[in-house]
Amino acid sequence: MARKALTTRSIEALKPDPDRRVEHPDPALPGLYLQLQTSGAKSWAVRYRMAGKSKKLTLGKWPAMGLADARAAAAEALEEVAQGRDPALKKKATKAARLEAQLTERDKVRTLVEQFDRRHLSTLKSGAEARRLLYRHVVPVWGNRDVHEITRRDVVELLDGLMDTGRGVTANRTLAVVRKLFAWAVERDVLQVAPTAGLKPPAKEVPRDRVLSDAELRLFWRACEAVGQPWGLLGQVLVLTAQRLREVAEMTYDELDGDLWHLPPARTKNARPHSVPLSRPALEILDRMDRIGDTSLIFTTNGARPVSGFSKARDRIHRKMEEIAAEESGERVDLQPWRFHDLRRTAATGMARLGVPVRVTESVLNHVSGTGGGIVGIYQRHDFSDEKRQALEAWARFVSGLAEGHSDNVVPLERGKAL
Repeated sequence: MARKALTTRSIEALKPDPDRRVEHPDPALPGLYLQLQTSGAKSWAVRYRMAGKSKKLTLGKWPAMGLADARAAAAEALEEVAQGRDPALKKKATKAARLEAQLTERDKVRTLVEQFDRRHLSTLKSGAEARRLLYRHVVPVWGNRDVHEITRRDVVELLDGLMDTGRGVTANRTLAVVRKLFAWAVERDVLQVAPTAGLKPPAKEVPRDRVLSDAELRLFWRACEAVGQPWGLLGQVLVLTAQRLREVAEMTYDELDGDLWHLPPARTKNARPHSVPLSRPALEILDRMDRIGDTSLIFTTNGARPVSGFSKARDRIHRKMEEIAAEESGERVDLQPWRFHDLRRTAATGMARLGVPVRVTESVLNHVSGTGGGIVGIYQRHDFSDEKRQALEAWARFVSGLAEGHSDNVVPLERGKAL
């Protein structure tokens, strides 16, 4: 009596033999078998002869591989046999190639950076800046290379490329991040030795002391008015609050309570909560901001993320400052380069000129060093809220006076001369 072809129902009804493995042939395709283990597990195999020897090729497990797929795979394997090719060898070669591809991808610098970002940088407050350096300066150069092939010379050449374009500080910061990346790889036994061992920062750094003069600050304010939302208004809030760039750029409406801006610990550099009294001019600027989307973000262009591209924004404001200076003087005026962080230093210097005590200025800046460090920082719990408010109001009046040309501190620009 001829056996009936296997069906899904008949396969599901099969019961295992507790004493031995049983093979059930499929009469619909000679050579195809369903293997039934004593545990009840089922899998497909095809039997064939190659060079006079009997061979078996495992195709897949039931029910992940259904009956139709098993027959198709078996037919393909038997066709290989008919052509004189061993399907088992082909499967072995395919598996080896797949494993090699997986190993190659696993060892790429790009993969290592992704793992470093996900498992380490994402837990750090400084992770965003490290991530930016890696994806801007490291991944484009080394991304598809095997991490084991990166040598000390490769690191030196990467840093030299940054130095040659005048980015010495960036080269130093990139080395610091790459050093941490490779140290992390050594800890995880990905590498035996880090190629950054013994390397020194390529650039000698001089602490910045750039402070905008009164004339520059007036030009900055006017340029921000011309540039408008979001960058111009962001620049003005930076000046009036004296807070860090990303703290202001990532400000949300949820953090505002009347004329107070409350920064949670997760948003401050020293992981301490910080409250900033907002002067009347600062509040007026925030009121002028157009709310975009349903987000709570204040400085955003798409409603999904805070603004980014700070270097381009700075350059845009700087060009506008030079345009305004040229219009006022009748000749070209080349202004000294500045950074957004210089606005914070400018505000601190300005408050000192206005007679604000150092301890109050440090409280405005949310500094824990200097007069607020050590035993004073432990036992002195006064937050200087009233003093901070008075200091920022006085600073806002000074800046407003500069902008309106009513301050005696405004120094007129000399024609054709750089500031």
